[in-house]
This record gives sequence, C-alpha cells and structure tokens, in this order.
Amino acid sequence: MEPTVLLVDDEPGVVEGLKRALRHEPYTILEAGSADEALKLLADTPVDVIVSDEKMPGTPGTELLARVRSEHPEVMGIILTGYASLDAAIRAINEGEVYRFLTKPVSYADVAVSIRHALQQKALMSEVRRLLKTVKRQSAVLEEVERAHPGIATVRTTSDGAIVVDEDLPQDFESFMKAVSDEAELAEKTLARDE
Repeated sequence: MEPTVLLVDDEPGVVEGLKRALRHEPYTILEAGSADEALKLLADTPVDVIVSDEKMPGTPGTELLARVRSEHPEVMGIILTGYASLDAAIRAINEGEVYRFLTKPVSYADVAVSIRHALQQKALMSEVRRLLKTVKRQSAVLEEVERAHPGIATVRTTSDGAIVVDEDLPQDFESFMKAVSDEAELAEKTLARDE
C-alpha cells in the first residue's frame, strides 16, 4: 500500500509546486487549504506524513501538528515556514513533535527527502513497537512457565562456564519438556486472548 502524504497550505501555488515535485514518488497525495480541512480529512483517511505551512489563517501549522500528534501519534509532521525563528522551531519540536522544520524558500528536493526520511522513521518506530510487544509477550510466557515450574528458567554454570545439569530433573525428561511446552502454549493463548 502506498504511503499517504497530506499537504496543508492556504496558498494553492505552494501545494501545486509540492505535488509536482512529488509526482514521481510512490505516494498518495492529499491536500488541504487549512488546519480545519486537514483535521476533517484525517478523521476519515489514514495519513503517514503531513507537510504543513506554519503561517495559515486560523490555526498555525505547529498547533495543527500538536493536535494531530495527540489524536494520531503515528503521523509524522513536517513544517514549512517563511518566518523562521529559533522560538518557532523550538515550539514546533516541543509542542507538535515535528519531525522536520524547513524554511521557505525550500527546495522541493529537500521536502521530498524529508518525507522519505519521515516514512523511514515511521517504519522504524512501528518495528520498535512490534518488537517491544513481542518481548512483553515472551516475558509473560516465561513468567507463566516459571510459576508452573519454579527454577526452570535458571541456568547454573561452573566457574569455567560449563552448564550444571540438575540431578533432580525427572527421569523422563521428554515428558517433562512436553509438559513445559504445553504450559508455554497455554500461557501464549491466554496472553493472545487478553490482548
């Protein structure tokens, strides 16, 4: 599925220029002439990256991206402004968690590269969330197995690093491991059902 990029600017010429610059990119391009229009569009349409002008009538771009960030935290935001100041940049980063802050006149190539990098960052963050979820699920399964079979997750070693095999293990090790596997499977199903 193509990534979706939303261009928000009250100047149609800027939006048209950006659309032309991105015409060879594999994106679905949406446009909005104001923050309100952008928010209405976001209510119905998933968006990956928003490129917004800062200085628009009504709601400025940083306020738009701050609101988007609270309602749609996975959306990456880029601000374009002709009125760059250190205060504005700090506010954009702190309030809207803006990914990039670009000053006009901006090279359309810089915007295209910034969008590409924002999409890469988004993909990395998504993978981090997926891996964290997997680690939490695996930790919970391990805790369940440990509760059912205390000490099973403990590995003892000698001073030279050799693993100490517990002499108290059941004689029928195969059936013991089957029981542990069954416990892990049950814990996994319980966790999956609870999610």
